[in-house]
Amino acid sequence: MKKIALVLGAAGLVAVGIAASASASVKVENAKCDVGVLLPDSKSSVRWETQDRPDLQKALKAQGLKACITNAQGVAQTQRTQADQAITNGAKVLLLVNLDSGSGAAIAKAAAAKGVKTIDYDRLTLKGSSSYYVSFNNVAVGKLQGQGLVRCLTAAGKIGSGKAPVVAELHGSPTDNNATLFRQGYESVLNPLYANGTLTKGPQQAVPAWDNQKALTIFEGMLQQTANKIDGVDAANDGLGNAVVSALKARGLAKIPVTGQDATAQGVQNILTGDQCMTVYKAIKKEANAAAALAVSLFRHTKPAGVNGTTNDGKRNVPSVLLTPVAITKANYKILFTDGFLKRTDVCKGAVASLCT
Repeated sequence: MKKIALVLGAAGLVAVGIAASASASVKVENAKCDVGVLLPDSKSSVRWETQDRPDLQKALKAQGLKACITNAQGVAQTQRTQADQAITNGAKVLLLVNLDSGSGAAIAKAAAAKGVKTIDYDRLTLKGSSSYYVSFNNVAVGKLQGQGLVRCLTAAGKIGSGKAPVVAELHGSPTDNNATLFRQGYESVLNPLYANGTLTKGPQQAVPAWDNQKALTIFEGMLQQTANKIDGVDAANDGLGNAVVSALKARGLAKIPVTGQDATAQGVQNILTGDQCMTVYKAIKKEANAAAALAVSLFRHTKPAGVNGTTNDGKRNVPSVLLTPVAITKANYKILFTDGFLKRTDVCKGAVASLCT
């Protein structure tokens, strides 16, 4: 009976904690705000909560604007409700990271009907109506991955050995236009090498919702399909890359060149251990600052800040702020610390501590 009472007591505490968290969440969502920030999930990348949320909060506050920041946790209808709530709370500008172009376009259209401007943040909404797009040059991100993979295969002695190494590709979510752009970038590097026989095109597949567990299952299937004969993997981000690393370790297979993106602490640790050959650093603080500056321009009806190009969304050219990504390897990973993007203590710990120079 005592054990049962203890369990019930713990459950009660958990329930209270959940209720308190929910209450806090409601207060944040119902607070008056100038700019609504609509984040997509916590699964596709840890960046949305660990980087984008605090960076956008700080950047908008520095510009004198109050932000209400919500996360849809992968549910499109939730994101639509959050957008409506932000507008009800006074938001005149929305920063939207869509879950898919269809739901994103619907949010922008509904916002426009109420006189609210929308900025596509990081992910472009295809055939939408957002006023601006702020992101990194995502084709360039993919090119860095493709180039990095080729360099790593060469350094590993796989290219020029008389055999064409087999390269697998793990693409990002099919509903994320960024994944399409990343693929366009890395395949612009890899396809010519497949065509001339330098590389052998292995299995490739998109990973629904950037789900790392699904990526693990998919890559295990690729290994099964090829009798473990895969020499390198272009993985669209660090989460997918780590799924590859996990599958190789589970089978007791040797390390192979694997790409990534987002410069996560885990991705950098994998680079230091030699399990991943590179990642791509997108200085999210710069992206957040650029988005905040543009949001201020729209809020105050001044000249749009930072626009340096256009991006075609399938029906029009969207005025854009496009930033430059950076390839990260063992040679330059410390810039992530000096830039304040990652804390050294988050990377250089445990078995990896001795590998940090």
